[in-house]
Amino acid sequence: MATKKELEKMREHARLLFMQGEPQKVIAEKVGVSAQTVTKWVNDGGWQAARSAANITRPELVNKILKSIDVLVEDLVNEPSPEKTAAAADKLVKFSATIERLDKKTSVVDIIEVFMAFSKWLQYRMSFDPNVTPELIQTINHYHDLFISEQLQKTF
Repeated sequence: MATKKELEKMREHARLLFMQGEPQKVIAEKVGVSAQTVTKWVNDGGWQAARSAANITRPELVNKILKSIDVLVEDLVNEPSPEKTAAAADKLVKFSATIERLDKKTSVVDIIEVFMAFSKWLQYRMSFDPNVTPELIQTINHYHDLFISEQLQKTF
């Protein structure tokens, strides 16, 4: 049976693999835990949301919103009604505000992208820099996760 510290190292290793896009079954094999354990870690840690956020760029998000606006306008043109117009106006205001926020400030997606690049750089650096240890990377990733969680709470 693994100690609490060993289990935490395994969980962190699994999280890094998950964020890099590895399938959960492969992660379980590499880390040496069951697939159910990896699934529990993914669900409990909110890893899927973090990975999803890391995989979409700001321009992609803006394009998806613009496509939604286009569909909304097409629907209004094809079947105009006072109810649809009022609902569409509300949605358009929300879409516009979202696009404006994306253009004005750094999003959680941007933060995650930077953290992922930094983590990859640290892993590379660990191969020749004795000051970069797995424990240091684990500590940094822990604070990355805390920061992202706090930013997500502020956003929504």
